[in-house]
Amino acid sequence: MTIWAIVPVKPLRRGKSRLAEALNEDERAELNSQLLQHTLKTLKETSKVEEVLVISRDPKVMAIAHDYQARTIMEDGSADLNTALKRATAVAKIYTTNGVLILPADLPLITKEDIERLISKAEGRQRVVVIAPDRRREGTNALLVSPAGIIEYDYGENSFERHCKQAREVGALLEICELTSIELDLDLPEDLALVAEKIDFKFPAQ
Repeated sequence: MTIWAIVPVKPLRRGKSRLAEALNEDERAELNSQLLQHTLKTLKETSKVEEVLVISRDPKVMAIAHDYQARTIMEDGSADLNTALKRATAVAKIYTTNGVLILPADLPLITKEDIERLISKAEGRQRVVVIAPDRRREGTNALLVSPAGIIEYDYGENSFERHCKQAREVGALLEICELTSIELDLDLPEDLALVAEKIDFKFPAQ
């Protein structure tokens, strides 16, 4: 099964604004850089991922992506995540007829084993949507769609429920994959403490 991973990335100095109480702008930019590098390294080590495609409007993000031999798309127009993902998926479909895995760059616990486990749930299936929700079961922290494009991206508040609904409406097999390494993203100051309890991740402020 041919899978492309698509990683959308906000400008490093603009991402994680909700962590402003704990980290200043420079620290958040450094954290975002660390998280992106960790994500790209993990994806590149995952045998089930054929290509990694990064889409962003930040030249610094593009430079990091090139360091990890990832393909890139420079985002233009309005800064809309769903539009960016639709564009990236169209590019992926040129090269592959199989699935795409949408993965954010803010999952500090992510492992190649769990990515492979998630992908394995789609193998041998003709129409399948695999979703790994966040720990609150509100957001979509990983989304595998095979074949690519059978549902519309609908990220935003409570996206997990909407993506599940779309999968059912198009008659795709829906697989919910709850994985500790994927469900914990870094959005709020409390998330920093939760990650620090689990791994020795050196945050910029420390």
